Amino acid sequence: MKLHHYILAAATGALFTSCHKEAEVTISKPVITPSKPITSDTLSGSIQGTLLAGKTYYFATDITINDGDTLFMQSGVKLIALGDGSSQLKSPQITVNGSFISLGTKEAPNYITVSENLRTSDNAFKGIWGGIQCTHAKDKQGGDLILKWTHVEFAGGPVAIGNDVYKAGDPRYMIYFANVDKNFILEDCWIRGSKDDAIRTDGGRISILRNTFEMCGEKGGEALNMKSGTIGDVAYNVAIGTATNAFKVSNSGDKTTQANVYIYNNTMINCGFRQTKEGRGGGINFEAFAKGKAFNNLFINCRVSLRVVGGAGTGADLANLTYGNNLFYGNAPTLVNQFYATDGVAVFTPTDIHGEIKQNNPVFYAYDVDQFDYTTLGGTVKAPPVSWKQQPLALLQQGASNFRVKPASPAVGKGNSQFAPMNATTIKTEAAADVTRPGKDIGAYQQDGSGNQH
Repeated sequence: MKLHHYILAAATGALFTSCHKEAEVTISKPVITPSKPITSDTLSGSIQGTLLAGKTYYFATDITINDGDTLFMQSGVKLIALGDGSSQLKSPQITVNGSFISLGTKEAPNYITVSENLRTSDNAFKGIWGGIQCTHAKDKQGGDLILKWTHVEFAGGPVAIGNDVYKAGDPRYMIYFANVDKNFILEDCWIRGSKDDAIRTDGGRISILRNTFEMCGEKGGEALNMKSGTIGDVAYNVAIGTATNAFKVSNSGDKTTQANVYIYNNTMINCGFRQTKEGRGGGINFEAFAKGKAFNNLFINCRVSLRVVGGAGTGADLANLTYGNNLFYGNAPTLVNQFYATDGVAVFTPTDIHGEIKQNNPVFYAYDVDQFDYTTLGGTVKAPPVSWKQQPLALLQQGASNFRVKPASPAVGKGNSQFAPMNATTIKTEAAADVTRPGKDIGAYQQDGSGNQH
């Protein structure tokens, strides 16, 4: 990967400051000189260089970052896809054979999205553009995908001709990453409106922290679907209104590295109701010899909360899968029945917080967990599926809601902070992963202000 001057300077500064920890050394920030600044507002074909702070860029056809090249977005950049999702030609994608780095900030986030007039809830599942497709070229090493404080929205346009990833006519994933040896870092981002899976990984070193996932999957699909070769941490995320699971880990695929993911301190709300197929989850799902951890997670009114598949050939790696300190809330008997999936093998642990209907309200600052009565959906063992148009918008997106919990919440002080994150990514520059350790409170927000910052 061709690194930018600012990254090299930042790395050099870090080396200086770490030489003598007992001494206080002040090093001035280097002057940041953009590498190959991109001044035209229209992108097409092969691209590399820097998208400049505060500017807006457009692409109406596919753009490609070639192997060995890097496209870097400074803060406050808008990258607008021009399409309508009616065909592959009219839903352009970003093909990443090299590296793509977007470093927005809290004060000046970046946007990879569609025209402002199309950024509506009604368009959430239209798949207006083709997403970010990250694979290495044949016999090449490929690169990294690093997105921080970035909005990625309204992707999932169809594929015209089938390939190794998609069948003809399939919707594309908003983000697809497939490189066992490279890094996928997604931190403090907003992922909104995908036709199918918002994100799928077929291998990679991942750090998925402090993000917000909204309206992921029209009739099926996960917020984050992780396959064989995927290792890393998924923590402090909020997922609301996903079609199937918020987070699924499966060792299916052709990679020799076993899928191994630590899923901790996430908040999942109203997930799983648009999936019509049986044997699917709603919150977190481990299957097909995947291993990892699931601790400190908050499940609120999910169709299925935590599903661990058993059985030879299809079951998770039970010997290397641990879970506990999770809090479950459901306002209907069908949801309470599925705190641990009835078609799975997981059982409550002594550290879990669970009860009967409407017990253990998480006490959010600004979200009524009973605004929708899930008993109205019917069902006996499990709630039946619905379409997104049958779901009030407040069940699908965060909006003005505040998912921080009040001090009186049963989630406070009940987390397990005694294990370390995997911290599997290898980037050591300013773009490195910022991995937050497991918290003492259950859910994505901590009483000390750490965790999710949205």
